[in-house]
Amino acid sequence: MAKPIARYVCQDCGAVTPKWAGKCETCDAWNSIVEEAPPTAGPGLAKGVLKSGGSKIQFVDLAGSAEPPPLVPTGIAEFDRVLGGGLVAGSALLVAGDPGIGKSTLLLQAAASLAKAGKRVLYISGEEAIEQIRLRARRLGLTDAALELAASINLREIVASLEAANNVTLVVIDSIQTMWMDNLDSAPGTVSQVRASSFELIRLAKTKGFSVVLVGHVTKEGAIAGPRVLEHMVDAVLYFEGDRGHQFRILRGVKNRFGATDEIGVFEMTDRGLAEVTNPSALFLAERRGHISGSAVFAGLEGTRPVLVEIQCLLAPNPGGSPRRSVIGWDSGRLGMLLAVLETRCGVRLNTMDVYLNVAGGLRVTEPAADLAVAAALTSAATDTPTDPGSVYFGEVGLSGEVRQVAQADARLKEAQKLGFETACLPRRVARGNAKLSAPDGLMLREIGHLSDLVAGFAAKHSQRE
Repeated sequence: MAKPIARYVCQDCGAVTPKWAGKCETCDAWNSIVEEAPPTAGPGLAKGVLKSGGSKIQFVDLAGSAEPPPLVPTGIAEFDRVLGGGLVAGSALLVAGDPGIGKSTLLLQAAASLAKAGKRVLYISGEEAIEQIRLRARRLGLTDAALELAASINLREIVASLEAANNVTLVVIDSIQTMWMDNLDSAPGTVSQVRASSFELIRLAKTKGFSVVLVGHVTKEGAIAGPRVLEHMVDAVLYFEGDRGHQFRILRGVKNRFGATDEIGVFEMTDRGLAEVTNPSALFLAERRGHISGSAVFAGLEGTRPVLVEIQCLLAPNPGGSPRRSVIGWDSGRLGMLLAVLETRCGVRLNTMDVYLNVAGGLRVTEPAADLAVAAALTSAATDTPTDPGSVYFGEVGLSGEVRQVAQADARLKEAQKLGFETACLPRRVARGNAKLSAPDGLMLREIGHLSDLVAGFAAKHSQRE
């Protein structure tokens, strides 16, 4: 019998190499290659070719007659919003986030809420002992929930227990990186262990009809630890974001087969756990101070939810050396582009200034519609002229300085009007078919076709002040 050939697998990207190396050539990670036992060929496999003799599969039409799968609300509205209305029977979810951000707290609250509603929920922890979970439950006031707990990392025992359980609605696995299959010659958390454990749990969830939530660790770069295939296997991937220095936490859906992607749920960390924030715009703007230069309000959109946040900018003189560009909560590449457009197309000289940009509240903004608000904050700081405290901004800026249209302007305007803003600075409207943008009552629209129009407005205010 031929001796099995050892293989070496990168624990960051899953690349396979014939020998050990200090650096992975695929993802450039250092000290991530670990020796693993090669996979054994199962029955029916000969030299990588599947033998014939399998049963035929049945093809059906696209329409079908089955009803859509019912949704089971968790009782936490912000969590249900990200899920698309609730849990779907047989679905698999992956929840990832930084250590200590609140993943286990959120899932314990959701599991307890379902248990209080009469659903059977199983919570399996591979990181904490039963008493540790009970201690957290007492702190959160959840001890009266009929939640079933277990602490184990042996996947064989976990699968056997789940196969014997009936009428289960939700199973929480905290975390998938701690699960261990005894038939694999590798440690928990390795690529082969995570991939095989996830496959078994997802297969069982779809067979038995319960929802399974897998808690995932993240690397120091913020990506989910383990093989990338894990994100393809599950039905939904949720990232729990936030800064420990802020009390706000953002649950963001980056993949969802049953609902909208990029939807967010907003929570506030309190001593009694995570509290829902039903109006995040008001919370993000609660500490905003008007009539301060370098501040502008951006009317953004997260999924289907309009969110208003404050963009803050500070300029400091830097007479020598390379000027610094520090960005928190936005793309540093887009900041560099906007600085170049402001200097080249509008004559705003910022090449000798250090630029510090911050999205207040800990929210990370990714959409290009924030360009106009960032440009307003930069111009306000450069001219030392405060923006109008009753104005909001949104619009994408092109390289020639033109301000382009963005999606769902109506929803942004309605949110601004609801919070009492009086003026909205937005791109110049272009007739598109029968679509017509109308301003809500009490809100005045100021259309900006080119970034130079915005800069000219701040220059005029600055001359009036002098």
